[in-house]
Amino acid sequence: MAQPSGEFRQEAARSRGGELVSGALLVGVGAPDGSEARPCPEEWRPRPRRIERSEPARGPVGGVGRAVGPLALGAGPTDLPLLDREADIAELLGLLAEGRSIRLVGQAGSGRSTLLSAVAEAAADLAPGGVVQLCGHRRTAADLLQDLFTATHHAPGYRPDPGQLAVHLAGVRAVVVIDGAEPVGPELEELLAAAPGCGFLISVAPAAPQLPAGSRLRDHLVPGLSRAACLALTGRLAGRPLDVAEKAWAVDLWFESEGLPLRFVQAAALLRQRDVSVDALVAAEDDRRDVFGAVEEPVHDPDPAVRENALRRTVPLPSVAETASPAVRLAEGLGESAQAVLRLAVALGGECPTAPHLPALIDVGQGESALAELADAGLAVSIGGHHRLTAGALDLLAPHWPARGCADGAAQHFAWWVGHSSVSLAQVAAEAEVLVGVLLADRTAGRHEAVVRLARAAAPALALALRWGAWERVLQLGLEAARRTGSTVDQAWFHHEAGVYAICVRQPSRAMAELESALTLRAAAGEQRGVAAARRMLDLLRADGRQLPPAAPAAAAPGRGPVIRKIAARVPAGLKARNGRRRRVVVASAALLTFGVLGTAVAMTLAGPDEHKGNDPHGRLDQVGDTGNAPLPLPSADGSPSPAGTGAAEPGAPTATGGSPEPSASGSASHSPSASPSKRPSTSPGATGADTPPGQPQSPEPGRSQPPTQPSGPKPGGPGGGSGGGGTQSPSPTENPSPSQTPKPSPTSTGSASSSGAPSSPAATPN
Repeated sequence: MAQPSGEFRQEAARSRGGELVSGALLVGVGAPDGSEARPCPEEWRPRPRRIERSEPARGPVGGVGRAVGPLALGAGPTDLPLLDREADIAELLGLLAEGRSIRLVGQAGSGRSTLLSAVAEAAADLAPGGVVQLCGHRRTAADLLQDLFTATHHAPGYRPDPGQLAVHLAGVRAVVVIDGAEPVGPELEELLAAAPGCGFLISVAPAAPQLPAGSRLRDHLVPGLSRAACLALTGRLAGRPLDVAEKAWAVDLWFESEGLPLRFVQAAALLRQRDVSVDALVAAEDDRRDVFGAVEEPVHDPDPAVRENALRRTVPLPSVAETASPAVRLAEGLGESAQAVLRLAVALGGECPTAPHLPALIDVGQGESALAELADAGLAVSIGGHHRLTAGALDLLAPHWPARGCADGAAQHFAWWVGHSSVSLAQVAAEAEVLVGVLLADRTAGRHEAVVRLARAAAPALALALRWGAWERVLQLGLEAARRTGSTVDQAWFHHEAGVYAICVRQPSRAMAELESALTLRAAAGEQRGVAAARRMLDLLRADGRQLPPAAPAAAAPGRGPVIRKIAARVPAGLKARNGRRRRVVVASAALLTFGVLGTAVAMTLAGPDEHKGNDPHGRLDQVGDTGNAPLPLPSADGSPSPAGTGAAEPGAPTATGGSPEPSASGSASHSPSASPSKRPSTSPGATGADTPPGQPQSPEPGRSQPPTQPSGPKPGGPGGGSGGGGTQSPSPTENPSPSQTPKPSPTSTGSASSSGAPSSPAATPN
């Protein structure tokens, strides 16, 4: 394919121009001589407005948006059933209700994205700001913060400084879901510190390093599925029940793969391909019988189903080696269009362009069907607005499926596309990873001229789309290709753009070096207008703050322990599911887990410190005792976990030291024996008298038992203490009762009712 001329290259670069505000700078992007930054007049600066939950939901921009339904962040096939995850969902919902931040870890293909989507859907009403879904694939920490700001504030074309961003995000109270986050270590901690009022649910790559000491995050391992769940998943995706031989084969795969869901999605695809072979045998047998008659039939049975099952047994199942690495065999069984898309994805480093680009790139008209076929086979997954190959597929397919020149014209196509006036910035943002993949493919193939053309066209578009991580990467690849071609003009342009980028991200030393290199190269090439543009940027840097406004300070680094406050003012009764049987199962599991933990704590308190030592059947108290974590929220009168009953505050969180006590969301009393607020140890984090209203019974602290107390009031069976359901006698709000005055529930009672009629925990009855 003929390459465009230099005139076309300059036209493509000029066609995508505009202005944006970066902090206190007004940045003009896409000018013929390069981008320029200058102080933004006060009256031109955007005034960000918080997006309310009542506003109509906007479509996601590059995988960013406010979640209003199931997330499409890599859940695989759209009808993929969620199996064996009820306990994980209930635990994660409880942690998010406490304001915790969780990192999902596990092997590749363990279903982290699917679990992430299910929890995000169930947590829609957990926080005042709802759920914000972000895509972490190929995003830097700065990109994710900008995406969070974009999803929660209305300010088009505005990228705040780190300090301004911290001010805007400080008031956000939401559950932030990030699928496939790539920042780790200090960058990830800074991301969490910039939004202290949010609870984060993040999935990371299997090779992610361990969390540092004092991290706000806590790891949650996503294990494989049980054997029964894997068999059910395989049969569901295969479209029919498994026979005896196939069940044995699937059990062997379960032992070998440790129950990874992705392996069984691919196993079901292998069974569907096997069924195609069986159908071909049945059709051939029918044709033979029509021609030659019923002579020596392999199966002497008039029932077609019996004949089909008998012929299926003649087709061998995939071997253990093929099921361990099924990508090549799955690729061979794809349709022609799906195979063409797969070759293109392999050539682009695993990134699949969206369907509208496929006719121009590889002459595939049914792009949506081809991408869906790849997803159904477990070879591709949808994330961030486009598809990419699943974990391990690229390494397995690259030796067997060479590119064969299918990406040769991709750079020319995308150079024209990003500069077209009908293409929106949201579309450019969604294809950012694909653009980088095209540049890398052309660099590997030695097509450096094509790299320069596409980089000059794509860089201004990515800058305006606020995908600055991709903008920086494109500038680096373009500069490298310009050096290989020996073009002084192109090298100067990329140096100039890199200098403007460094000014915007407040890296003055780097900006000075880049702009001085651009000035030298442009002076050597005789570009007078380019020299003037570079000098203006250097003068801006040398103004010592007289023209370049100082950046606001960034958010302080988090201290040891959690710093987040509880994000849930109240959780709706039973975490009401809007629809679907899966949501009802999740709600029932969450309620059962909450009552089980509460009942265990009460039973251990009644039994005394010696009887329950080491006896923690649920394993919850030891898990939350290592960092001062509180147990799951106690149920209120309407069945919702009450934030006021979560016990001690987290280390590092502000404690209540005065003022009027704040009652719980439902105002219901606890079922556990009360203790005097004045008798609680003062060393417990957040254990002050303002945590619970006067007269409200106190829950035992996590990991700490309290001796039973003898009531001095009426005996069991009398008024206020019998088994007839009388309420527990509470002390007067003006008194601090002594431990001897605290009534003890009757051993024969099934649980005393709260003042608002909340149900009692069945586990509170001693055996």
